[in-house]
Amino acid sequence: MNEYMKETNEALLHTYNQFPVVLERGEGAYLYDTEGKKYLDFAAGYAVSSLGYANKELNDALKEQIDKIFHTSNLYYNTACGKAAEDLKRITGMDRIFFTNSGGEAVEGTLKAARKYAYKKGTGRYEFIAMKESFHGRSFGAVSVTGHDAYREPFEPLVPGVSFAQYNDLDSVKALVTDKTCAIILEPLQGEGGINAATEEFMKGIRKLCDEEGILMICDEVQCGMGRTGAMFAWQAYDIKPDIMSMAKAIGSGIPVGAFAMTEEVAKYSLEPGDHGTTYGGNPLACTAVSKTIEIFEKKHLVEHVQKVGAYLTKKLEELVEEYDTVKAVKGKGLMQGIQVTKPISEITGAALKEGLLIIGAGSDVIRFVPPLIIELEQVDEMIRILKKAL
Repeated sequence: MNEYMKETNEALLHTYNQFPVVLERGEGAYLYDTEGKKYLDFAAGYAVSSLGYANKELNDALKEQIDKIFHTSNLYYNTACGKAAEDLKRITGMDRIFFTNSGGEAVEGTLKAARKYAYKKGTGRYEFIAMKESFHGRSFGAVSVTGHDAYREPFEPLVPGVSFAQYNDLDSVKALVTDKTCAIILEPLQGEGGINAATEEFMKGIRKLCDEEGILMICDEVQCGMGRTGAMFAWQAYDIKPDIMSMAKAIGSGIPVGAFAMTEEVAKYSLEPGDHGTTYGGNPLACTAVSKTIEIFEKKHLVEHVQKVGAYLTKKLEELVEEYDTVKAVKGKGLMQGIQVTKPISEITGAALKEGLLIIGAGSDVIRFVPPLIIELEQVDEMIRILKKAL
């Protein structure tokens, strides 16, 4: 066994079934292990590394910030946090930002904000409607609204007052609404649940239902956000706007950072001093990563790039459906797509790894493709060539 693997196995709690590879460095859309083997990365650290690896502009900005200061208490202002918040406000169209360290923590913030809004409004509401097959994180609040029994059952009893509707079935959502419902939370494109995209009818129906019933709409954009679907945030393609949203992963291009955002109306009747906090949230290093990532996105027109490359990826994946009996359907959009397969996921991902391709599963029968957003058409072709050997 590789010495790095042995050391890790002896030191860490065993909560991950890891592939037998030790990654050492990256460049562009490629990663290299300690033996010098090259891998085309179509996983991007679970849709995190939006700008790929060794982006000089991002790295230089982070190095410069490290030499200045990379942590201060939130009791004081710093020179990076306000700019990053303004940048996120601009690209989300939301009004107020709270920085976190992760996507799960961002989701926790959305739930607390929704509960506090109902409390200050004096509505007596506290219940949430979430979606089956959803995934919102591993902390208690986030897993409480995650629609997978396997993630929930070992940790029950969880946060009370959560019910689960069928994704893309508006009637099933309406059937769960009561005078105690404070918010409906959903991913515009489910990731872990199997790359399931919300229909326009469903998203607009949820928005209309929330408006009519005095319920808050929460969009979880932790995985599907930041350009990945061909819109800066997935909900923006539906001509609706949530009251609260969560984001993380790609907004920092690999630096641990998340955030939740809300409208001015929610902020006015929501979290205030003493209600919420986080020691590392909004630190100068993470906020520098956010601002520089957004700057590069806009300068390189990455959203438009994703639309072009994503359409090509769809075409190539649809060809696999025609060519292979084991490939049943193409799912998703942009550079968050998947293929539904009849062959075991582990068999396909393991075979691809040996050929120099990093891919991951989603749900029980979907291979997920969430590469760095900088990939080019020829790298899609390279991925397809390797994938065919694994199918």
